[in-house]
Amino acid sequence: MSKENVVKGVKNAPHRSLFHALGLTEEEQSRPLIGIVSSYNEIVPGHMNLDKIVDAVKLGVAMSGGTPIVFPAIAVCDGIAMGHKGMKYSLVTRDLIADSTEAMALAHGFDGLVMVPNCDKNVPGLLMAAARVNIPTVFVSGGPMLAGRVEGKKTSLSSMFEAVGAYNAGKIDDEKLKEFECKTCPTCGSCSGMYTANSMNCLTEALGMGLKGNGTIPAVYSARIELAKRAGMAVMDLVKNNICPRDIMTKEALLNALTVDMALGCSTNSMLHLPAIAHECGVELNLDIANEISAKTPNLCHLAPAGRTYMEDLNEAGGVYAVMNELNKKGLLNTECITVTGKTVAENIEGCVNLDPEVIRPIDNPYSETGGIAVLKGNLAKDGSVVKRSAVLPEMLVHEGPAKVFDCEEDAQSAINAGRIVTGDVVVIRYEGPKGGPGMREMLNPTSAIMGMGLGNSVALITDGRFSGATRGACIGHVTPEAASGGLIGVVEDGDIISINIPKNTIELKVDEDVLKERMKNFVPKTKELSGYLKRYASLVSGGTSGAILN
Repeated sequence: MSKENVVKGVKNAPHRSLFHALGLTEEEQSRPLIGIVSSYNEIVPGHMNLDKIVDAVKLGVAMSGGTPIVFPAIAVCDGIAMGHKGMKYSLVTRDLIADSTEAMALAHGFDGLVMVPNCDKNVPGLLMAAARVNIPTVFVSGGPMLAGRVEGKKTSLSSMFEAVGAYNAGKIDDEKLKEFECKTCPTCGSCSGMYTANSMNCLTEALGMGLKGNGTIPAVYSARIELAKRAGMAVMDLVKNNICPRDIMTKEALLNALTVDMALGCSTNSMLHLPAIAHECGVELNLDIANEISAKTPNLCHLAPAGRTYMEDLNEAGGVYAVMNELNKKGLLNTECITVTGKTVAENIEGCVNLDPEVIRPIDNPYSETGGIAVLKGNLAKDGSVVKRSAVLPEMLVHEGPAKVFDCEEDAQSAINAGRIVTGDVVVIRYEGPKGGPGMREMLNPTSAIMGMGLGNSVALITDGRFSGATRGACIGHVTPEAASGGLIGVVEDGDIISINIPKNTIELKVDEDVLKERMKNFVPKTKELSGYLKRYASLVSGGTSGAILN
């Protein structure tokens, strides 16, 4: 598909008349038509600056002889959607974004695309669309937010949610809560820790679909505008050389992204999105591969919420390419993969040194010898579950305790706020999976409340839903099969002992097998009255460990 289908020849005279209606000259119509997919809106802080990014991309395209044409993509702010019905509409937008972008791109005969996303579901949704459409494409995000400061210490959105937990526990007063509220998120951009948005923007670099700095240059830096211009120029080179997304997003490139994921300590949501992107590329990326890669990939970064460094610090330390250069010292990357620069990974990362060993640990002095994410399996999660190992306190890597069971996030939150969760408990939240939610809500409110109340070193949380990238602690999500699909999590009862062993990648419900068989024989999953898009989504979506793709 290209402009040849819409502007060349007598048969396309009607099409050309419509391009004239757009004010496009014959000269503009004769040049490569570059679609710029803009996620700009005025409700998502990470997207409020994308108009400036888009303007810079347009200039870059035009300077290199192309005709830029902008069309939109939707976006949900996970932070604003958190803790209520709105969160059911977060993950589901990933597929809406992919579908609508595919439709727009193929309906209008573009020669190339520049994707301008920033927050959580836009990046994977547009990567999925890029694989489907498969015309030359470059990604340039809006960039991360600068960290906030409270009492001289850097803060991020996870600090804000945990401050609410501290307030409810009587540890801070109204004045201090207000200070957090006003200072935590000081600029536009994707929230300043290694949350889902920044994870996926960094992995876009690792995949080869974004230019150097795409994941880390702060939103408010002028270097971000320069990067956007370069992205506009780069897509023109890709069009000239006919380098397309599936040429770049090969199995080897996807494994590179998973390796960088482990080194950076990315959000557990990457374990939803990478398999879904791989699926669109015709590549199988199952969670068993994740543990294999994690076993040989050192964790080099402890960015918030795992530690006290932020995206701006990673940028100053050399960014994603510096992390990749460290990994390459042990031959952990496939460096022959082609990228949107037209060069290989090896050529891209050459000379990209680690400028701050406190932010990016050297390969021979990692935080741990294994990666930041672990996949746990056992009778409670036969198909798998996911935990951000790098954000778990050492004393919680192995934990055993009695279950406190809730059938929705709100009930669990009420119990935590009321002080009914105590040292040693394992909180179980079910019917929040892709089908059961539907939409697999993030559980940042309950996990932050647990941490803010000082229970992070003694309480675990398990769910068939998922977690925000801002979550830290012994929080195991994506439990599959989920309760709504007849999974064992649906028959867990209060007081049942649950054993978690993250180093051994296991999660077990320690109830006699005959008792479990009897429970399962009588188990009828709960259902919910649904309508609209959520009803259609629930009928089509697969399990969390396969990427929550639509079948």
